[in-house]
Amino acid sequence: MIKFFRNIRKNLLNEGKTSKYFKYAIGEIVLVVIGILIALSINNWNQNRISNNEEQTILKNIHSEFLQNKEVIDSTFEALDEGFNSSKIIMSLFGEKNEIISNHNIDSLIFNALETGSFRPSENTISDLLQSGRLQLLQNEKLKHLIYQWTRSIKTSDVRFERVEQKIDNELVPYLSKNYALKDIDMYGELEWKNKTLLKIDKYKIFKDIEFENILDDYMYRTLSSKNGLNELTIIINDILKETEAKND
Repeated sequence: MIKFFRNIRKNLLNEGKTSKYFKYAIGEIVLVVIGILIALSINNWNQNRISNNEEQTILKNIHSEFLQNKEVIDSTFEALDEGFNSSKIIMSLFGEKNEIISNHNIDSLIFNALETGSFRPSENTISDLLQSGRLQLLQNEKLKHLIYQWTRSIKTSDVRFERVEQKIDNELVPYLSKNYALKDIDMYGELEWKNKTLLKIDKYKIFKDIEFENILDDYMYRTLSSKNGLNELTIIINDILKETEAKND
């Protein structure tokens, strides 16, 4: 094809048809420019197609990951709620007579109160998007805002749960180890003791101790903070699922 155009130009020059040669040269330049524009257009279309396909894959991965996170947060909230309710019952027994306290299974209540769990969501997709910069492939600005909001809220939630765990490890368990029978509590846990402690101990005295009431009160405050954090995360999860579900249809 190139040789063909060269021959045309050569013949025009040899025949002295200079004006026709310049017209032809301009026409050839126009054809070249058009060819370049077409090539660029095809390349841009191909790049957009690749980006759109990648975006759809990302949206599906986000949707799948947050469906899992919804299940995890629901089970975590259930455990946290059960623990909080058990703490409320224990709090209601402070200062009561032993006859009233004995109507409750204190060992089980304390075990449930301490089993608040923690929220460990899957963040593989989100972490990869943020670290690789591929988050910019998402055209949905609301979704990007929700993802940033999610990462901030997760950090806050981690701090809240850590404060609950610190209260258990640093105050609740040390107090109970001195004033209660941990073996009796652990009958309801993984140790599954078949018999209670044979040592003589007055379990009811903790309900007359202001120190334990204060420890439990602060523990419930921290637990409630964790519950509120999970409520905030649940709202974000539902919004993210809504935004990604629309793109998956």
